[in-house]
Amino acid sequence: MNDLKRAIATLLVDGKLPCARAFAVAEKMGVKPIDVGNSATKESIKISHCQLGLFGYPEDVHPLEAMKDQVTDELRKAVTSRPVDGHLPCTVAWRIASDLKIPKLLVSAAAEELHIRIRACQLGCFR
Repeated sequence: MNDLKRAIATLLVDGKLPCARAFAVAEKMGVKPIDVGNSATKESIKISHCQLGLFGYPEDVHPLEAMKDQVTDELRKAVTSRPVDGHLPCTVAWRIASDLKIPKLLVSAAAEELHIRIRACQLGCFR
């Protein structure tokens, strides 16, 4: 087992790799997040708890619901001004959150409200 596979195996929660842990192992191992995602996929490990709230939560948990009332006009403008080919790339959503100093989930809530799909997951979970 290579070092990356071993590191991933130590971070699983209920047999799945939470998104935040995937990014942490990528940084620790000095690899790209997509490398972690690809390694997890090869081992049939699913990514859970997307930091944008898009997937990997129990059926009764909807993390974006609680954020909808916090979407501001400034955030709407940021989200509508940055799509690429009609979609908001994951990296751009993260950048908006960083620029505005807000939770990533809030960017997703705005995108959902505006009917803008987030694509190009940095871990390769969706394209």
